[in-house]
Amino acid sequence: MEDKAQKKEIPIDDLPTLSLLKDVFLPINPRFSSVMVGGENGAKKWKRVEVNLSDHINVPIFPEGKSPEFYDECLNDYLSKIAMDQLPQSRPLWEIHIIKYPTSNAAGNIVFKLHHALGDGFSLMGALLSCLQRADNPSIPLTFPSRQSNTNGDGNEDSISRRLAQIFNGFFNTVLDFGWSILKSSFVEDDPTPIRSGDDGVEFRPIAITTMAFSLDDIKKIKANLQVTVNDVITGIIFLGTRLYMQATNHELSNTESTALVLLNTRNIGGYKSIKDMIKPNAEMPWGNHFAFLHSSIPNLTKTEFSNPLNFVLKAQQLIKKKRNSAAVCLTGRLLEALTKFKGPEATAWYIHGTLKNSSMSITNLIGPVEQMALANHPISGFYFNVVGAPQSLVVTTVSYVGKLRVSVGVEKGFMDPCKFKSCIENAFQMIFKAAVQ
Repeated sequence: MEDKAQKKEIPIDDLPTLSLLKDVFLPINPRFSSVMVGGENGAKKWKRVEVNLSDHINVPIFPEGKSPEFYDECLNDYLSKIAMDQLPQSRPLWEIHIIKYPTSNAAGNIVFKLHHALGDGFSLMGALLSCLQRADNPSIPLTFPSRQSNTNGDGNEDSISRRLAQIFNGFFNTVLDFGWSILKSSFVEDDPTPIRSGDDGVEFRPIAITTMAFSLDDIKKIKANLQVTVNDVITGIIFLGTRLYMQATNHELSNTESTALVLLNTRNIGGYKSIKDMIKPNAEMPWGNHFAFLHSSIPNLTKTEFSNPLNFVLKAQQLIKKKRNSAAVCLTGRLLEALTKFKGPEATAWYIHGTLKNSSMSITNLIGPVEQMALANHPISGFYFNVVGAPQSLVVTTVSYVGKLRVSVGVEKGFMDPCKFKSCIENAFQMIFKAAVQ
């Protein structure tokens, strides 16, 4: 399941919730008005039902007249609670939680809780954006960061030989990566570490969620100086921060072999499409669950890497480039589609469950709008999402929004320290930024 949270700049007491849900949210996709029922041969299918909107709206009551810091704790505890709660199967698989108390960062918060059966992050983000408008001018559509590559085309005489070498390396990497992916998903399990308890049923345990934000301009400075991509920089920061946390928690296990599962969208993305386009038959970027994953070993934190933290970004670039230079991600996506087609969504869900359980952490990201958004004329100051219910002790998600990279971290409560992990990620960012701009 996914939680998507928006932070409001002004109080949300007057938000016309029911009319927004009825007139804007429900018409987005029939799944928002449907439940899953058993069909022929046990296959699940969607069935339209009458939606009682009041069943899907939750407004918690906290003590009145307290400080923003008090409501910070209330919000964190509430998020942990709703992350544990299962969505009732007897009604459509979504909820909205409206927190009307001012926290340190916002005048109020709205949480959309959406089941992954409704669609993947790309689909659900597209649906959410359909409910929002530009805060400065609702008549103008939202825009998104362009996808640019740092690689330059090679027009020299050895480009053919390089291309042949790339094809050979791509074939070799495909066989290696796809085979390793199947082994990791089915048999090979990471050892317990400070970021992985390895306990059965971890997906049913309480989680703690913490958030942070980084300047995209600063990230782009690192990108430009190192000639890498924004994604390389983000991944390098997360990898370094994770190793710093492992070192601070248990030095002896700080460099234990640990695998990060990077979740990827398998659509041919050019940007978010309208929901009407996404639900068309044979759509270029269809609605639903269309994702794959790549396994990436988290680089070790040696004395060299500690003194030169940029190596973490460069190693992240090498890892991602190597994985991208193979068809393993595509084949993994095809494997998931084949499992769904021939064995049903339950078989696919169990395969993904095993993949998550055997790795140490997950990293996933989405692209958000450049401009500030508004919901019913209420400006949105912050925007985050998180994946809950995964059989892991650590999940990191990122989304860009209004010049900031918004990072949300979900950890197994009582096993990992969310404040310490947040501090380690922020420290990793400062280490890499200072080294890159000197």
